[in-house]
Amino acid sequence: MSKTVVTRFAPSPTGFLHIGGARTALFNWLYAKSQGGKMLLRIEDTDRERSTDAAIDAIKEGLVWLGLDWDGDAVSQFAGVERHQEVARQLVEAGKAYYCYCTQEELTEMRETARAEGRPPRYDGRWRNRSQDEAPAGVDPVVRIKVPEEGETVVDDQVQGRIAFPNKDLDDFIILRSDGTPTYMHAVVVDDHDMGVTHIIRGDDHLTNAARQTVIYQAMGWDVPVMSHIPLIHGPDGAKLSKRHGALGVEAYRDMGYLPEALRNYLARLGWSHGDDEIFSTEQAIEWFDLDGIGKSAARFDFAKLENLNGHYMRTTDDQTLLDAMKALLPHLESGSEILSKLNDTRSQQVLLAMPGLKERAKTLPDLVDGCGFILSERPLALDEKAAKILTDEARDVLSRLLPGLKSVGNWTVEETETAVKAFAEDAELKLGKVAQPLRAALTGRGTSPGIFDVLVTLGREESLARIKDQSTETES
Repeated sequence: MSKTVVTRFAPSPTGFLHIGGARTALFNWLYAKSQGGKMLLRIEDTDRERSTDAAIDAIKEGLVWLGLDWDGDAVSQFAGVERHQEVARQLVEAGKAYYCYCTQEELTEMRETARAEGRPPRYDGRWRNRSQDEAPAGVDPVVRIKVPEEGETVVDDQVQGRIAFPNKDLDDFIILRSDGTPTYMHAVVVDDHDMGVTHIIRGDDHLTNAARQTVIYQAMGWDVPVMSHIPLIHGPDGAKLSKRHGALGVEAYRDMGYLPEALRNYLARLGWSHGDDEIFSTEQAIEWFDLDGIGKSAARFDFAKLENLNGHYMRTTDDQTLLDAMKALLPHLESGSEILSKLNDTRSQQVLLAMPGLKERAKTLPDLVDGCGFILSERPLALDEKAAKILTDEARDVLSRLLPGLKSVGNWTVEETETAVKAFAEDAELKLGKVAQPLRAALTGRGTSPGIFDVLVTLGREESLARIKDQSTETES
């Protein structure tokens, strides 16, 4: 009977959820889901000085926003220190690890001698076979693992292939510090084993760690999880993604108005592929995801591509969901709280009515906020530069002559308002654009907007006629 697949996402809580970390979490989540398994969340908080509760909250919030749920409670690595110490003692008792009493001065001298002789600055194993009876007084020992002195340690990686590391290059690394705290290398192995992790999917910057961790697994006689080391994400210029490339944290993408579905789709395609498919649902991604589809080359982050993909998701998302997403984003935007306060029930219904036209023109949620500005504007409307140029004296005269026809419209619908405007243009021997452009400027204060007849219906008869009159040459009430 095959084991249940168990993956894990194990971030360090020293800051926000990095976009690279988000992709790692996504790949672990997709693989677990595709195999009917589980994804666990472990917070690697052994660095007590840099780990913060705020960062832990930010990581969890980022995962929740992205729609990546984990199984069970999040596990704290720091909480397992006694277990890490216990395993280190077991290794010492089994003769697979030993206490090393080297002082800092000795280690420094060791490194300098090695450099002077043209050798890599490694620990020379001087306490490997010595008795503790020789331990100097007043020195708290570290625990070092006994790495095999000959041969090689092999990592059969599902992405990178078979990689062999000469054991002479690994040296007897520390698994327990002199203060009793475990090193990252040791804690990760113990936690992954105890949590039943079967598959490790992480960045290829951990590839050399994989060899050292394999040594610990083998020393304990534990099964080594299946490993997949994925290339890091690069910026458009081919350099490792960094602050100079723009937003790094998932919350920044949320605040820029990207939809979680779009970001999931984009990140899934960043280093993994299923044929030529570019746009796919989460259900499809789960069905298709496999480790063989992960490429060996670093993927480049393309903001324009993400924006276009987000535009697709905007157009295919239902109107109420988009309105809810827009409202959820507003507190994170400059002046967003003020806009949110204006979105009463009536205006929310107007935004919903206009949504089909608004989302056709929007690539992000802030575009949507900007697009529905005409609904929230108060009379008299402030005109943007383009609208001000359109509303010449001649254009205002056209609006004055148009008003009576619009006032006589029976049912204020797209069809009837369109009929009235076209009839006026025909009677006045004007091209439709000569009427529609000033009408748009008067109704929205802008040179661009959703379809003008949709705008008329969205604003309603009373507000539409009042706005047109504000910009016309009519002086009578």
